[in-house]
Amino acid sequence: MPFEIVRNDITKVPVDAIVNAANESLLGGGGVDGCIHRAAGPQLAEECRALGGCSAGSAKITGAYRLPCRYVIHTVGPVWNGGDHGERELLASCYRSSLALAKEHRCGTVAFPLISSGAFGFPKDEALRIAVDTIGEFLVENDMTVYLVIFDRKAYQISAALFADIAEYIDDRYVDEHTDLMRGSVRMAAVRKGVCGNAAPVPMKVPPERSLDDLLKHLDAGFSETLLKLIDRSGKKDSEIYKRANVDRKLFSKIRSNPDYKPSKSTAIAFAIALELDLDETRDLMSRAGYALSASSKFDVIIEYFIKQKNYNIFEINEALFAFDQSLLGA
Repeated sequence: MPFEIVRNDITKVPVDAIVNAANESLLGGGGVDGCIHRAAGPQLAEECRALGGCSAGSAKITGAYRLPCRYVIHTVGPVWNGGDHGERELLASCYRSSLALAKEHRCGTVAFPLISSGAFGFPKDEALRIAVDTIGEFLVENDMTVYLVIFDRKAYQISAALFADIAEYIDDRYVDEHTDLMRGSVRMAAVRKGVCGNAAPVPMKVPPERSLDDLLKHLDAGFSETLLKLIDRSGKKDSEIYKRANVDRKLFSKIRSNPDYKPSKSTAIAFAIALELDLDETRDLMSRAGYALSASSKFDVIIEYFIKQKNYNIFEINEALFAFDQSLLGA
């Protein structure tokens, strides 16, 4: 998956490069910075001392020493001063500068902390929004796997308004559907027992039998064939669609070359999001991979919410899924 939000200790993530939320001296400090320096050992500080510091919004690269990666990219985030002193652009620059260095050093995998969201005071929901948007923009044009590493739930926060809106939608769809299902089950049980007024059991209509050979000769188009037709219909390049789907090139090649390929449910939905399909089209594409959307699944209800809102930004959707402890979209 090209972009993934994970819970972990960034000093233990096995990637090509981890990003350190450093101070301008680059000589270590508190929070993530201190943890990285302690895990890497004293040689990291020695190399950093030779770099002569770093300004806010910029980034510099060193070796990783005892860390399970090849490089440490040090970037200095802005201190929050109310938001009227260029803090947002400086924070976006941290991500862009770090990703540019990672690309220059041919890194295939990079792990970021949520820069400036600790002692520097940047509001966590805004810091998250800038991180996701900036990383997402980079991945549209570049092949790289990027992790946003969150140490614990307190360090992660989507906007209160979005969280409340999704939570209300889940309550409306998820609870009502479960109530309807329960009522339906009771009603059907009553009909079967003959206790629902004068109701009598309704005989099932059995469709005419068809042979297995006949059924197999008239199979609908599978997921792969349907997906490729939808991409052609969109007029977009394959690469634009699989990047929008948060899927890497290798997986897309497997789907393209194998007409019988069955993706995971998250991958099937990711392509529906990338193609900006409506709910009926999404359900149809998913059914060709053997899946369905259900109001009894919180994951499915969140997907339905975003499609109804016509918000097809997969990185924003994954933010919300992570906030509600659900699987993310993509490979």
